[in-house]
Amino acid sequence: MESNRREKRQYTEEFKQQVVNLYNNGKKRCELIREYELTPSALNNWIKQFNTTGSFKAKDNRTEEENRLIELEKENKRLRMENDILKQAALIMGRK
Repeated sequence: MESNRREKRQYTEEFKQQVVNLYNNGKKRCELIREYELTPSALNNWIKQFNTTGSFKAKDNRTEEENRLIELEKENKRLRMENDILKQAALIMGRK
């Protein structure tokens, strides 16, 4: 049984920039999608990212809130680990 899912492809930053430049210079989305076998969502993301920040990297395209959430999640993970260590230490000290 064949799958209709496309294998996830990786594109270089240079390729993405060339495609976005073509779009910014007047080439239609539908032509780019068909010609380069892109998904509409990928092309839309590239256009939005590059025209907003000049970068395709996720870290450069996050909002302040998204960056803060990531920072808080890392801190939460660190604190949970520290808490687990302290619990283990308390158990060991309690046995002595």
